[in-house]
Amino acid sequence: MQSAAFAVSPSTPLLRSRSSIPKPNPRCRIISTFPAARQAVSLIRDGPGPIRSLSPRLGGWNAVSVSSLPSRPDLAVKATSVPESAGESSAKSNELVQTLQLGSLFGLWYLFNIYFNIYNKQVLKVFPNPLTITTCQFLVGTVLILFMWITNIYKSPKITSSQLVAILPLAMVHTLGNLFTNMSLGKVAVSFTHTIKAMEPFFSVLLSAMFLGEQPSIWVLFSLAPIVGGVALASMTEASFNWAGFWSAMASNLTFQSRNVLSKKVMVKKDESLDNINLFSIITIMSLFLLTPFTLFIEGVKFTPSYLQSAGLNINQIYLRSLIAGLCFHAYQQVSYMILSRVSPVTHSVGNCVKRVVVIVTSVLFFRTPVSPINSIGTGIALAGVFLYSRVKKIKPKTA
Repeated sequence: MQSAAFAVSPSTPLLRSRSSIPKPNPRCRIISTFPAARQAVSLIRDGPGPIRSLSPRLGGWNAVSVSSLPSRPDLAVKATSVPESAGESSAKSNELVQTLQLGSLFGLWYLFNIYFNIYNKQVLKVFPNPLTITTCQFLVGTVLILFMWITNIYKSPKITSSQLVAILPLAMVHTLGNLFTNMSLGKVAVSFTHTIKAMEPFFSVLLSAMFLGEQPSIWVLFSLAPIVGGVALASMTEASFNWAGFWSAMASNLTFQSRNVLSKKVMVKKDESLDNINLFSIITIMSLFLLTPFTLFIEGVKFTPSYLQSAGLNINQIYLRSLIAGLCFHAYQQVSYMILSRVSPVTHSVGNCVKRVVVIVTSVLFFRTPVSPINSIGTGIALAGVFLYSRVKKIKPKTA
């Protein structure tokens, strides 16, 4: 028998000498040691037909059916498809999370507002110094803002001198708006102050038409009628009515809506603009510096322990309630801007209307404010008008 290396294959039964046998491709040796790789190469080569494998032959490879190979479940190649419902369930889950977050923000907005009005009213009843109380609220807000900026809880803005000049009018009307609100809360019931403040849409339409050239639609004008009529009816039958409290609340409406109109003309260039939260933060700090000199000149330093003790007041109680009111004052406005960044202005306006209803009902129950049937009807009509206004506001007015 001749000493020669040979190999037998069903397709090539002849004998060949070593010199006549072509050398196999090195890549084929690598593939031959990995049955899974053989299957993958065959699948790519032969397309979607029956999966084939490669078997060695002289000088090359023969393709044979996979069915002829030993069964290897661990090497089986399976194609799995992603269910179409997987993407839908993920989207629904994200939507649910966002809805829960938004609902939590609305709940915090209402809760902080309720606590602010209750504790603020309790302090103003025994310490009728609205300038001092408002200054303390701006001080608490300023401390919170600086803490957030220093600790990078919220990124501090880069402010230029031109921006500060543009923001100054906003800070002035913001200061007056909060001062007039506290003056009204100190004179009349919380529920009546918020009933009068339901006339904010009236001043918004008036000032927008005067300074922005916005012509309101007929539906907006129609919604103002129940607001004005409801406030007038509630004022005629209000047990705690006095003109100082009434005009202070009206002045608060005027100044706050002036702030909203002015804010539309500030920060026109987008590259220099501030987000709502940082803009509110800058306004709060500027309001503190604007109001402090007037407070010291008009009311003096009356929030010291010695003065409160001489007035027969509970020092710890006054300080604690003032601190809670200041924290809630800043918190509810911050949350309000957070909500505004997530929803449309119309939705935010509807939420603000509901918030006013919640505050009025809560204050009436907490302070046991006497409310006549006609007063309740007037308040209800005014709030219904505010709700109607917020719904028809989505009809864009014509620009003059």
